[in-house]
Formats: sequence, C-alpha cells, structure tokens
Amino acid sequence: MRIIRLKEVIDSTGLARSTIYKYIAENTFPKPVSLGDRCVGWVDSEVHDWILARVEERDQAEAGPVRVSRLGVAV
Repeated sequence: MRIIRLKEVIDSTGLARSTIYKYIAENTFPKPVSLGDRCVGWVDSEVHDWILARVEERDQAEAGPVRVSRLGVAV
C-alpha cells in the first residue's frame, strides 16, 4: 500500500485542489488519511480505482443503453 500526497493526486487526476475537496465533501472521491496534525495523504489504489471508474462510466456512456430481448438477454 502506498500513500500519495495532494500534488500527486492532482497530477494523477487532473483535478484542482478545490475540486478534489468538493468531491470528498460530496462523498464521490476517496477520503484522505491523516498522517499527522497537518498532513494528509490518499491511498494510491483508491485514487487509481476512482480514475478507472470514471473511464468505465465513459465507456458505458459511449456504448449507449443496453437493449434486452424478450428472452431477457442483452443484445
């Protein structure tokens, strides 16, 4: 497990600091881990999974709605 600091989160996601904290408040981005009194970091794998989920959402949106036949099979 690897902990990354805010600069690397920003570099990895392309998001601004304020957007990251906005998403955290909305519970749509991984929460930071306290590393000390004034120091936080993020679990690298959680940020990576969040990015992969955005890619998956994009791919599903591009594929369009899934049609289901009368037999209940996706076509």
